[in-house]
Amino acid sequence: MLAAVTQGKERVALVDVPEPPQPGPGEVLLRPEAVGICGSDLHLVAGELAVVGNATFPRVQGHELSATIEAVGVGCRPELEPGQRVALWPLRPCGECYPCRIGRPNVCANFSLYGVHVDGGLQERLVVPQRHVFPVDVDRPAVAALVEPTSIAMRAVNRARIESGEPVVVFGAGPIGQVCTLAALDRGARVLVVDLVTERLERSRAFGADVLTWTDRGSVVAAATEWAGGDVPVSLDCSGAADAVLAGIEMASRAGRVVLVGMSGAAVPAPVVTFVAKELDVLGVSVCQADEFAQAVSLVERYQDAMAALISHEFPFERTADALAFAMEHPTEVMKVVINL
Repeated sequence: MLAAVTQGKERVALVDVPEPPQPGPGEVLLRPEAVGICGSDLHLVAGELAVVGNATFPRVQGHELSATIEAVGVGCRPELEPGQRVALWPLRPCGECYPCRIGRPNVCANFSLYGVHVDGGLQERLVVPQRHVFPVDVDRPAVAALVEPTSIAMRAVNRARIESGEPVVVFGAGPIGQVCTLAALDRGARVLVVDLVTERLERSRAFGADVLTWTDRGSVVAAATEWAGGDVPVSLDCSGAADAVLAGIEMASRAGRVVLVGMSGAAVPAPVVTFVAKELDVLGVSVCQADEFAQAVSLVERYQDAMAALISHEFPFERTADALAFAMEHPTEVMKVVINL
């Protein structure tokens, strides 16, 4: 069978690989249908292996995966049947470290991810344990592949404790910012999305959010605070930009929640007194828990058209290398690139 193998820095090729075995007890054999491309995929292709947790070459990428079940091993959940469309929860926790022991395996100290640390969905067949597959009732495989990035949004809104009627400011209108916006709106929140790129803000506006173009930190803090009516209980950063994070801290109301989703190596020079005087909750967001992945399935099923609008570019499997290169070379033009198998 064929697999798209990342063989080294900026080297991706379709190669013949052995067929997987038939699924054993508690396993399912998947036929991948669509794979979304995200930032970690681009870091891996660029050879920035430390950024993605010391991944190694060669690697079959693809952790934003939708697939159909081709065969089911004995002992699997009764709802898993051949021909069923599923999304892949890619997290593989160790089950033994401190986070795993206290019920937070999404930040496992020894975790691995399909498509990053072990081979993922950019191949014609794949065997995985049943706990990693979730049935998803959507028409388009490419939309089903958006369950995984949506699961990050579910983790974010859960960590943020967003409630109906609350004003929420989201920094960054890329794919994760968009699904965080949709998840917050689904909870009944009022949402203001801040970004530099007008075209991205228009997508957020179509979801029902208010929008604000980034100019400078002081102006954005003032405008967002006025929009919220004086108190911003939740700021949610999906950009990873130091100035945006600092703006979220500055605008957050006393007893507010500052939620960090975007990843970068940027340092944020915030005064310690701000956290103490306001008694802020500063919350990081990593990958999701299994129950949050199930919540993401539900959100995608209920907002299929909105999710489909986030798919800006699609490529066939044989052009996997082109898809990755295009995403790297057009960061502002791309929203979500999907590879169809």
